[in-house]
Amino acid sequence: MLWFVDFSSLDVLDEFFGMGDDSNPFMMLIWILPIILFVFYGQRIQLIITSRDIKKRMAELEQFRNESRDDLIDYVKQKLTPNDDPTKKLDRFFEYFTIMPVDIDPNGIIPKIHHLVRSREDTTRKQIKSMFSEIDTLEITKVQNLLEIVATLQLLHKVVRHLFLTAKKQNNYPLILPLQMLLPFIMEQAEALKDAVPAFKSGQPIGDGIGPLVVGGMMLDTKKQEAEFETVYSESEFDGRKLILLKAEGPYATVGRPGEATESLVEKLKPNAIIMIDAALKLEGEDTGEVAQGFGAAIGGIGTDRFKIEEVATKYNIPVFAIVVRQSVKDAITLMKKEISDQTENVRNQVYEMITDNSNPNDTVLVIGVGNTLGVAQ
Repeated sequence: MLWFVDFSSLDVLDEFFGMGDDSNPFMMLIWILPIILFVFYGQRIQLIITSRDIKKRMAELEQFRNESRDDLIDYVKQKLTPNDDPTKKLDRFFEYFTIMPVDIDPNGIIPKIHHLVRSREDTTRKQIKSMFSEIDTLEITKVQNLLEIVATLQLLHKVVRHLFLTAKKQNNYPLILPLQMLLPFIMEQAEALKDAVPAFKSGQPIGDGIGPLVVGGMMLDTKKQEAEFETVYSESEFDGRKLILLKAEGPYATVGRPGEATESLVEKLKPNAIIMIDAALKLEGEDTGEVAQGFGAAIGGIGTDRFKIEEVATKYNIPVFAIVVRQSVKDAITLMKKEISDQTENVRNQVYEMITDNSNPNDTVLVIGVGNTLGVAQ
């Protein structure tokens, strides 16, 4: 079918819009007004558009915080037997903060940080105990982890709200740009924390427990001994080598005290090599459960445990090897995925291979399973 266009109508439009005539005032307004608008009000318009998205994310953060808080309070009231209504006391816990030591003189700052962190942990544990007439260690550690989750979500919400309100108060669009760029990462962490609550309430293993899961399997049918608070070790043999197996005491929701435990075991048993197994943050594009080998102390946290392990290894010239299982932030603190648990036997075989390759018969090797051992016994 052929279409015929009446080109005479185009002449009418050309006359109306003044095409070809630069002196047409209507066309000048069409072009000049938007330019003036964006020159004088461009940042404010961008601030309004960006604010809508940030407000939505802030509402989600607040919802995550409130849901996690309510879940914790309901869990304490219904599953445990508090002496009184725990709501007010728990709300005070959520506002706890830690002031880091002065870092003008870095000499000796690690012991100060270690002291503060341990003091906070011990005080929180005592406060939780005081809320109940009877409570076992497993429930104490579960409540302690749930408190940290809610407190972190509350802090994230407060920081985002502060930055947003400050930028809006000053009508300062550049000030809101860093928040806009960081918000996707903040939301990813917040969603992971919110989704971690059910696993901690039910006492199920999480992705971060792959290290204790591997070493816990190696500790079966061995005599367990206390190495440090909530940290156990046992002795075993493999291919003529003496193995010292170390992990947090399960099935509690704890990472134990691997730094102090490693110090004491190295001083006492003088191992020839140290092998550490832990979860590691994967990069985008990497598969969950991917296993990698490397060197150095594979342990996260604030850094005090890693410092202690590195110090004692350097003192006695002990090589430190690492095996990590890659996973996302969400995978690490939520219910352990099948892709991660399926790597247990593979990681254990790689540990034995690493022992054979990096030690000699009659040597002693310290194997450390790093991570939260919730739901993982030994």
